[in-house]
Amino acid sequence: MPDRAKILLVDDREENLIALEAILSSLDLIPVRARSGEEALKALLNTEFALILLDVRMPGMDGFETASHIKRRERTRNIPIIFLTVIDSAPDYAFRSYAAGAVDYLTKPFDPWVLRAKVAVFVELYNMNRRLTEQASMLRDRLGSELPPGEAADQAAVLPELSRRLSAVEDELLRVSELVRKNNDPNLSGPLSDLSHQLSHLRAGFDALT
Repeated sequence: MPDRAKILLVDDREENLIALEAILSSLDLIPVRARSGEEALKALLNTEFALILLDVRMPGMDGFETASHIKRRERTRNIPIIFLTVIDSAPDYAFRSYAAGAVDYLTKPFDPWVLRAKVAVFVELYNMNRRLTEQASMLRDRLGSELPPGEAADQAAVLPELSRRLSAVEDELLRVSELVRKNNDPNLSGPLSDLSHQLSHLRAGFDALT
């Protein structure tokens, strides 16, 4: 069974971190806390995250500076970031958030259901992409190997299983697409389109193999 997705929660206030963990407690994920931008960057060195919830207003390195460091790193630049800040923030905060590479921006106090729904979709996309990568690796191994005649039976056993796994990912993509449509969130259309494109290439490669 694959490891559960990890979410990085970045906020300098303990009560905010506790509240975020409570909101996300019903989801199948592991929250990881960071009390500053520096702590967040350190956590990102050795851990893979599906999503970052990043407070804008923090002492020292604020959310914008933290995001700029994240986006400059090759290993972390593609991790989605949702900025969180209080409602009386400067009027240009939303623009600066998207300019810094955020996929979304929520003001406090935010609707817990909305945040939970957004996080759930990003976690689904992350898990699906991870499974898709595993299937692509398996397919590449099959395409790149020349099986001796005695191993034909092994190939015959592997291909139906691979087809079943691909079909399961395709079904899950349809389910997530419907969830995105219901949420009416344009910020998710790009990642979903990229994932669909990857899956179509994988299916074409499998069809060529069989």
